[in-house]
Parts: sequence; structure tokens; C-alpha cells
Amino acid sequence: MQFSQLGCRTLTLACLAGALPALAQVQASGEPPAVKGWRTETVTDALPQAWGMAWLPDGRMLVTGKEGTLHLVSGNKVQAVPLEGLPALMTSGQGGLLDIALHPADKGPKLRVYMTMANGSSGENRTILVRGVFDGSKVSGIQTLFTASPSKSGTEHFGSRLAWLADGTLLMSIGDGGNPPQRVGNMLARDQAQNLASDNGSILRLTAEGKPAPGNPLAARPGARPEIWSYGHRNIQGLVVDAGSGRVYASEHGPRGGDEINRIEGGKNYGWPLQTFGADYRTREPVGKHSVPGMVDPLVAWVPSPAPSGLAFYTGTAFPQWRGSLFSGSLAAMDLRRIALDGDGKVVRQEKLDIGKRVRDVRQGPDGQLYVLTDEEHSRILRIVPDKP
Repeated sequence: MQFSQLGCRTLTLACLAGALPALAQVQASGEPPAVKGWRTETVTDALPQAWGMAWLPDGRMLVTGKEGTLHLVSGNKVQAVPLEGLPALMTSGQGGLLDIALHPADKGPKLRVYMTMANGSSGENRTILVRGVFDGSKVSGIQTLFTASPSKSGTEHFGSRLAWLADGTLLMSIGDGGNPPQRVGNMLARDQAQNLASDNGSILRLTAEGKPAPGNPLAARPGARPEIWSYGHRNIQGLVVDAGSGRVYASEHGPRGGDEINRIEGGKNYGWPLQTFGADYRTREPVGKHSVPGMVDPLVAWVPSPAPSGLAFYTGTAFPQWRGSLFSGSLAAMDLRRIALDGDGKVVRQEKLDIGKRVRDVRQGPDGQLYVLTDEEHSRILRIVPDKP
């Protein structure tokens, strides 16, 4: 594993891996080196604070707006799409209308549209999954398919990324509920991530109707919620499936350092808040240990935090040297990070593409190109293309 290429200027175990073979898989690194040979093309800059994007079978795109709007992007033209029957939306803080995914089996003319959102008020809210039908001009018949439990207060950590598995089940990330002193019930919100009686701090695996998927690996545990697929997560903001291998990857926010890229497997515990490279926002003290027996070490841990959001697995042809890499957007670092993987899914290199804007989402389009969604009052969709010689 080429730790010399990971930019170990800040920390840590990656640079000490030769001395600590038991921790060799833990990679804690600083900012990676920049890469050239690419540029951005602006598709549109007319989207109000966008959050998630999904392609229609005809190549057009649906994009959610955090304040509860949906937009159809065709070329560089943007058209508002009415949402009929959307439940009560909580838009304070990190809440709002969040991710979007279309049912992969639908080809038209009517398409099932799945969206995640913060529902309720700042005093009592939760992440929910809704579904409606897009007929080319509006989304109607919106119904709530799943409601995360328990409810919480505050305006932080809703998770909300969606990804379809090859078997037709849907993965949905749920945040832990917030930072201390935020509490849910009789415990700190962050401790919900180790509580299998709570959806908070988990990835769920659901049917297309929003029910717990059959065969979920933790369903037989006494007291465990049957929809939980993996747990020990703080706030997953990127989720992608490599269609070739079936591997699932997630990007996750840590507090004050310790942002992670994880390979997700059903039934596994990813450690939060017992295992992390992060520090408490108030005390600046370490939250947990770097590695805990029985918990899954991250593929990558970043210190300082880039604040990852959006995750794509690249299989395109425009950049042959990037094939088989993960691309993670960064809100705070305002860049796009390439995580090169070998055939076994292990990290061999990192580098960054400086975007200069907060990146909310990154996806590979049906044309094989990478698209970046910026997080700003007037969000942009940027396409990554080879730089002209």
C-alpha cells in the first residue's frame, strides 16, 4: 500500500504503518496533492441551493432543492417541477429536501421517484423516505414509505443518501441525530449509533415499498430494528455501489477531523463514537480510539476534515487513468477527491481536483462523465472534462 502517496503531512497511522502492522489498513491523512489535466464545464448555474441529483432514462436530470423544490434540467435549461403532497418539511440547519433516486427498473413514461427529507419541526423531527410518480411535468401521489425512529430535536445529522443494490433493495443512510449536548431519549444523540433499537446512526436496507428488506443481517438480534443493515455511523453524506463488484462505499463526516471513506458490508459495526479519528467540538478531546477490535476500520480517514458530501464510482472513458476510482466531494475543502482503488478495493492513491466551490454531490452520468453539484445559494452543475492541450 503506497502510503507515501497519501499526503501524510498532518498525522499519523498511515505514516507509521510499517511500525504498526496491526493497523495497516487505517489510513489517516491530510490534504492530498492536486492533479491537473482536467477542467470544468458549467451545465447550469440556475438551481436554488441544490442537494441531490438523479438522471431520467432520456438523459435529463431531476435535482432537489433544500428548501423543498424539485427541478428538471435539460441541457442548460431548468424547469420547476411541482411536488404534490409533500409532507411537512423542516428546512432549518441541515434539514430540508435532500437526496433523490429513481427506481432502476422504470423506463417511462411514468417513473417512481424516491426522495429523503427532514420531516417535522426543530423541536421534533426525523428523516423520512417518500415516493411519488413523475409524469414528465410533475411529481404526484407522494406518500411516506419509511420514517426513521426515534424522533429527535435539533437541526443536525439527517444522513439521507440513497443507493440501489443489484437485488432491487434500497440503502438509506440515517445520521446519529446531532452533536453534544444534543440528546435523544436518555443518551447523547451520538450514542444512538451503537443502539440497534434506533435507526439513527445506521444504513438501512429497505424494499421498494419502504419495508425492512428480507435477510437483513441484524434482524434476528433481540431488540434490533429489522431494517438496519450496518451501524456505528455518524453522518453519511455519500453512498455509492460499484455495479461491477457489488461493493458499497460511503463517505462519512467525523467531528473536527476523522472524516472517513468506508467499504460497507451488511451486519458490520463501523465504530462511531467508540472508534474515530475525530475530536469533540467543545472540548477538543479525542472522542474515541483510532481502532477498536470487532469494529471496521475505515479505508481512509482525513485530518483535517474536508467535510465529504456525495460519492461516485468512476467507470467512464474520458479519463482512463481514473477508472475504478472513488470520487468524494468536499464541502469545507471545496474540492473533489479521487481515491484510487486496486482490484481488491484497497486504497493505493489519493489526489484532489480543486473545484473552488462547496461540493454537495458528485455523480457519474449515463454518458460516463462526472458531474459536480455545488452547495451555494445559486447552485451549479459542473461537468468534469479533459483539459484542452
